[in-house]
Formats: sequence, structure tokens, C-alpha cells
Amino acid sequence: MRIKTALILCAGFGKRLNPLTLSTPKPLLKLNNKTILEICINLILKLGIKQIYINTFHLSEQIFQFIESKKFPINIQIIKEDNEILNTGGGILNLMNHSDDNDFIIFNPDTIWSENYLNEILKMENFYFSNKLNNLLLLVKKNLSFDKNLKGDFNLKTNQINRDNKEFTFIGCQILNKKLFENYKVNNFPILEIWNKLETSNKLNGFESLNKFYHLTNFEVFRKLKDL
Repeated sequence: MRIKTALILCAGFGKRLNPLTLSTPKPLLKLNNKTILEICINLILKLGIKQIYINTFHLSEQIFQFIESKKFPINIQIIKEDNEILNTGGGILNLMNHSDDNDFIIFNPDTIWSENYLNEILKMENFYFSNKLNNLLLLVKKNLSFDKNLKGDFNLKTNQINRDNKEFTFIGCQILNKKLFENYKVNNFPILEIWNKLETSNKLNGFESLNKFYHLTNFEVFRKLKDL
């Protein structure tokens, strides 16, 4: 089986990157003359995905204009969150509700999704389906993070996630099945709520990345990345 639909989370305010994000949404910040959103979409294209849904809220008109101008060779639908921002869990559920698919790959575009991730994510997808999972998070050992101030989120042992020893960091890519959200309505809630429930029952799964992790944590890290 293959995943047909990717979700990209682009609704946040990006406050840690102020003042840049007061006038530009975080996904449209540029490294080497490419927006980080474009870098993410280019990786998704190589994964063979057929459909992309993007959520937006902060400075949403710029996201619409960017996608319209780039004319990517894939069907991209932008879903604007109305009235209030939905947080990660609510945003994901809102995007899933626009599709008939069951399994989705979800990206945070503030990770620099270079082509180095291509084979890892394809292996991650194969692991997800061959083990009949309903969730799988991409993690990296925190010593591979460009930002040395990032603390670990989890421990990972034989692909099972817990918090015994936080040596691993979630890097912003996950595969989730829609059934995980069947008791939720579209409103403001973090994806952490679902992760915590899965972890409590020893059903939160991880896949290890061996790539160095570059992430737009804040303004200072972004400045350093631009100098690379």
C-alpha cells in the first residue's frame, strides 16, 4: 500500500521567529532562495504523493498567492481555518475531513526537508503498512540536531516510544490513521493529546531518522541556517 495524501501544517503564527513572521508566514521564509514550504513540497513530489492539503490561518493570503504562482505539478488544496486557529490536532483533523483517505503523511514545514529524507520516509511508510500500524512518528537522536538547545521529547526502543529517557526529538513528520480522531471534533486541541493516549497504552510508534536535523526553532537559529 502507498499513502496518497500529504498534509502540511502552515497555520501557526511563528512567534519565535518574530519580527520576520509579523509580515511573512513562517512557511514562506527562504533559505538559499527557496521557501521552506517549497522545499517540503518538492520532497512530497518525490514520494509519489497524489494530493496535498495545506492548512493556513496567519497571513493566509500569502500562502494562497504563493501556491497559485508556483503551479506545482500536483493537486494542492488550501484549507483556511476560520475565526480561530485550531492547533495541531484540530488542524490535522480539519484537513483529514476533506479527504476520503484513511492514512495520511503529515509534515511540519519548519524542518528543512531535503532530499536526504526521501529513502528514510519511503522505508518509514513501508514499516507503517507492513506492521499494520495506525501511527508512526519520525524521530532523531537529539545530538543530530543543528540547534543544540533543543531538548529531547521521547525515548525510542524497538520502534516503541516512551518518555523514560528523552534522547530523541520528533522532527515534524508522522503517519496517522483517521480512526485515531474518531472521538474528536474539529476544535482547538494539540496532537499531543492523541500521542499521550497512545503512549499510555504502549501504542505510540517511532521510526528513527539518521539525518542531521535542521529546524527553524527561532530567529537566532534561522540566522545561523542562512549563513550555512
